Amino acid sequence: MINVNRREVLKALTAAGLFCAPLPFGLRSLAFATEESTPTLVVIHLRGGCDGLNLISPADDPDFIAARPADLRVLKDGKDAGYALGNNLSTPIDFRLHAMAGGLNELYQNKHLAFIHACGLMDSTRSHFVATDIIEAGIGSTNELLHSQSGWLTRAIRSHTKTNQGLEAFVLNGLIPGDLLGLEQVLAATDINNGLPSVGGDAVATALWQMYSHRNDILGKSVQQALKLPSVIDQRISRDPQGHIIAYTPENGANYDKSGGFGSVMKSAARLIKMEVGLQAITLDYGGWDNHENQAGAFRNLVNTLSTGLNAFWNDINAYHNRVALVMITEFGRRLRSNNSGGTDHGRASVMTVLGGNVQGGKLYGKWPGLSTSQLIEGVDLAVTTDYRQVLSEILLALNAGSTVDIFPGFRPINSLGLFTPS
Repeated sequence: MINVNRREVLKALTAAGLFCAPLPFGLRSLAFATEESTPTLVVIHLRGGCDGLNLISPADDPDFIAARPADLRVLKDGKDAGYALGNNLSTPIDFRLHAMAGGLNELYQNKHLAFIHACGLMDSTRSHFVATDIIEAGIGSTNELLHSQSGWLTRAIRSHTKTNQGLEAFVLNGLIPGDLLGLEQVLAATDINNGLPSVGGDAVATALWQMYSHRNDILGKSVQQALKLPSVIDQRISRDPQGHIIAYTPENGANYDKSGGFGSVMKSAARLIKMEVGLQAITLDYGGWDNHENQAGAFRNLVNTLSTGLNAFWNDINAYHNRVALVMITEFGRRLRSNNSGGTDHGRASVMTVLGGNVQGGKLYGKWPGLSTSQLIEGVDLAVTTDYRQVLSEILLALNAGSTVDIFPGFRPINSLGLFTPS
């Protein structure tokens, strides 16, 4: 006897190219019921370990200036001077945002965006894979990985929605990340701007529906779900009378073209939010931050693309600002001192970014630990003074996720950073 569960069936359909195949026209009306006005959390993983000290530099700190060449620091003056962020970290240091982050600075100055410096994992790992697994599980250490069976976003969604109803999350990567481990009502596709690809073809989808639509066993229900979920999105994509997709027009002058592939993904995120299908989470990756050599040029390009893409996204969803929160997180930061290859090696603390209509933006948050040798971790790394789970907890509470005790097991927030306007 073979035991088949829903997740195994969904994996099989994904491998066959059927998971993201839209239903044939006659089946598109069979979508799940959707809940409009649902708050949506957008999670962007900056894969590779983003150098928080190169994104937001303590520009006039003598220890920092001594540790790095000018092209791996944000400068205080000159043609490459960064954007002054002001300072509320109880230190006289002049913190500057990277010169290529004009779009982020605009959001910051408009008080929609906040930065949390010296933030990250309390665990000392410098492994991309281990750090990523820890963060996606929403736990605190390597040892806890042995007992983790679901992702923090899955637990957050389950704390808000006890029953499986409709499409709950969308992954704009094609692969479901560990944040959503254990969640069944999720779709994965690289973007939706050309619709959801019918890899299996309408004929296959129709045949499967005819075979399984009347079955009430686990296999039948799993196939039905896998065929119906994509239609939640598919039926909201505008088409002309011939069935051709009508090109999406961003609002408020938002221009995604300047940020390439990342802009295309952010455009898809904006479209998903505007579809109002009840999505509670959208996740995506923006990688390339593992800069062990020749960091300066690569970092400039990454920051520019990230900044312009996020700025376009936020302008595009102006009407949804109070229903959306966005967080950017990276697995760890980089070492204080640059290496001999013009790059930086794996470190500890970095920067988290929070964007939202209810964010108390235009501020730096956290506690600055200092960069003297005695203040560094193991004499080389910026110390983590804010646990990444503190930031995520405040976001979830602002989105009415309820208690975060079960979402982040073993973690108890101590003092609120005050990232959001009190409701």
